[in-house]
This record gives sequence, C-alpha cells and structure tokens, in this order.
Amino acid sequence: MTSQKFKVKVFVKILLILMFYNNIFSQVPEKLPFFEPADTFHNARFWTCAAGGAAAYSALVIGLNEVWYKQYERERFHFFNDVGEWNDMDKVGHTYTAYNESRLVFEGAKWAGIQRRKAMWTAVGLGSIFQATIEVMDGFSKKWGFSMADMGFNTIGVGLFAGQEMLWQEQRVVMKFSSWQKPYSETTILSQDGTATSSLQKRATDLYGFGFPDGMIKDYNAQTYWLSANVFSFVKNKESKFPKWLNLALGYSAGNMFGGFRNEWEEDGAYFIVDEELVPRYRQFFLAPDIDFTKLKVKSRFVRSLLYLVNIFKMPAPALEINTLGKVRFHPFYF
Repeated sequence: MTSQKFKVKVFVKILLILMFYNNIFSQVPEKLPFFEPADTFHNARFWTCAAGGAAAYSALVIGLNEVWYKQYERERFHFFNDVGEWNDMDKVGHTYTAYNESRLVFEGAKWAGIQRRKAMWTAVGLGSIFQATIEVMDGFSKKWGFSMADMGFNTIGVGLFAGQEMLWQEQRVVMKFSSWQKPYSETTILSQDGTATSSLQKRATDLYGFGFPDGMIKDYNAQTYWLSANVFSFVKNKESKFPKWLNLALGYSAGNMFGGFRNEWEEDGAYFIVDEELVPRYRQFFLAPDIDFTKLKVKSRFVRSLLYLVNIFKMPAPALEINTLGKVRFHPFYF
C-alpha cells in the first residue's frame, strides 16, 4: 500500500466512524433521556442506527470509488503481499481502525436497546464488513490487490474487541492513537544521475503533506499506536484506592521512512536513493502512563459520550523508548 493510498483510507475510515456516531444520536422521538442506552429494544433508535450505518457504508463505497479507484486501471481480482511495507505501520493502523469501529458500533447497538451479546456480534460483523469492503476494492485495482495481511490485522482488531467483551464484558485494554510530526533534514540529496536535487524535507512534504492536520493523519513517521491497559480493572481488591482512570500504555511507531519498502523514490523524472547507513529505517517501542477518560467521574451523559470519543487518542505524557537502532531514550513529553 502506498502512503497516498493509505491517506485516503484513513480519511474515509475517520469519516465512517464520525458519521456512524453522529447518526446514532439523532432523531429520537421518545422521552428516554437522549444519551441513555435503552433497557429494551427501541424501535426508533434501531432504525436510526440502521439508517446511519447504511449511509456510512454507502459513503465508504461510493466515496472511495469516486475519489480514488476511478483514477487507476482495474483488472481481475488478485492478491497483493505488502507485509513489511512502511515498517507495518499501516497494518497496526488497520487493527486500530477495526477495533474502534467495532467499539462504536457496539455502543450504538446498546443505545438502541439490543441485547449485549447480540450487540457484540453486530459490532463484529459490521466492523469486519467495513474493512473487508476496502480490501475487496483493492483486489480489483491493478496497482494494488487484496491484502491477506490487511485482513489478518483487521481480524486482530475486531478480535481484540470481541475477546474482551466475552471475557470481561468491558474493554480493559483499548487501542489509542497519537501523532506528532518531526522536522526533517533539508540537506541536499543528489539524484542517481546527478542532474537533480531534493531533500528529506521535500520528500516528506510530498508524501505526508505540511502542518499538523496533514501530519497527524498521513505521516507514518509521526504516528504512534498504543495498547492502553486500565490498571485498576486488573486489581482484585475493588476497594483499593488505586486511581481507576490510570492506564499503562505500550506504543509502536517507526521512523526514517520515505518510501514503502526502501527510502528511494522518483521525483520529476529523477530517481533518488537515500543511504541506509546515513538514514536507517527503524522501529520504536514505548512504555508510558495514560488516562482512561471513560473512567473519570462525570455526571453528564453528554460529556461522557464526548470522553468516549476522546479516549481513542493517547494523552501526551512522559515515555520510555526502545528502538531497533539499539538505543534507549526517555522522553519527558511524548505524543
């Protein structure tokens, strides 16, 4: 999967999640408090959720086809092996998206009064369908193909949600996301034939865009995905005064990526290759404290709903990093 391809997928996935979440909280005619889940099946809420889900799915299929797939040649369905591309940051992104899609669908189903186990299987089914649709569309694109690796990581995300629901009936370990764009070197890089120049900063801008909004969504070097575990939920003594909102998070990121598998690219007809010894690609692993915003004591159901959405992001905090360059670093502030 190319970086630009991933940008479109991320955008559509975020749109999908926001559209679904918006639609489940609209047009409820009865007196049941707006943000309170129904105790029994609520017909109006169910059809509101169904309409929202259908609209979101339609937006996914039509939007991707119009803004992306139409631009490229199509062929018969085929497979594509992209394991290791972008140091697998896109694979972890698939897991993150599938997990949080499932969580949001689950909450919407409960809001409509669907029995808990049925709500879980609804979330598993829809989360899988949303992700599989993208892969099937890839499968008919000549430039890419159906990625079994992507499907595998989608399944891990859905499974992480369903496994915890079946085991604990709560999400003790959630997937979160953070992003902070780093500056890149502006040192001149010569093309292979010596006729053109570029730089890592220029390449990064071409790949990932410019500024925080672009960088947050597009820049693989800026992104970190987290498994954030709520410590109190694993404490046997529920009378303990240990903070119920405190989490411990494990993060994964990667750096120095300016191409899918290697740091080489074509720019205005010139070909550039970056010396791997000077700019080595690497993987990063983090350990950091975090906050489970859903465990904060808040009376307002509306605010709790907002905190539920905020909880898909990792809070800035000190972090310990271990990377594949053999270095250990402490970050007083990491996001």
